[in-house]
Amino acid sequence: MALSGFLGRRNLKNLEIKIHTPEEIFADIKTPLSITVINKKRFFPSFLLKVYIHKQNILFPYINNNSSETKQVFIKFKNRGLNEIKKIEICSIFPFNFFIRCKRFPVDLELLVFPKPKKCKTIFESNNSKRSRKESFSNLKGFEEDLTGIRDYMEGDPLKLIHWKLSAKTEELKTKELSSTGYQSAIIDFDKIDGNLENKISCATYQILNYYKKHIPFGLKIGKNIYKPEYSKKQKFKLLKVLALYGKD
Repeated sequence: MALSGFLGRRNLKNLEIKIHTPEEIFADIKTPLSITVINKKRFFPSFLLKVYIHKQNILFPYINNNSSETKQVFIKFKNRGLNEIKKIEICSIFPFNFFIRCKRFPVDLELLVFPKPKKCKTIFESNNSKRSRKESFSNLKGFEEDLTGIRDYMEGDPLKLIHWKLSAKTEELKTKELSSTGYQSAIIDFDKIDGNLENKISCATYQILNYYKKHIPFGLKIGKNIYKPEYSKKQKFKLLKVLALYGKD
């Protein structure tokens, strides 16, 4: 028994743990987190380590000395908005499994969880080059018609818009900006979506992801705030954050 306790304590000695989170985490959907356990012991490996995080656990059978191992664990956050992981626990079931020792690691990790997307009917305002509305979106750029300018490439730009000759000369990707004749963008009208608050938020979330996937500029009208249509990864994350935190104050 004394030997078991000694080996268990040494098994947990000089360990470090790191968490790697994905860019997008959605409520009520299983999300893979990468857990890395680093064994900083100079001479001794660690055996049979079980990591507990957010009601889930994952087993690391063997980590060599001065080495590390990374595994994925799937966790689910029930609620949108800011979520916390305050601690991780590593337990050693080495060498006999009936004598278990554990060590807690403070984490204080804060994660922004986006709303769960839900397909539904959405009310939106359509915008194209023949706008006659008071809201003018003259800076919108389309994917057809006349060339209006050149800008630096942004993630998500369609390949057909890349100016390959100029990119070759400058050794940096450049994107063509074209007039928006005949090309539509959309503003999601949050207040006109059917259902309760969470249904509205889930529906708007789905539409944002859908427009982004289809390379359609999108905006959001929510309460007194209007976010003009734009197609970019930055726009997607900005509006998803707005929805994730809406009503949480």
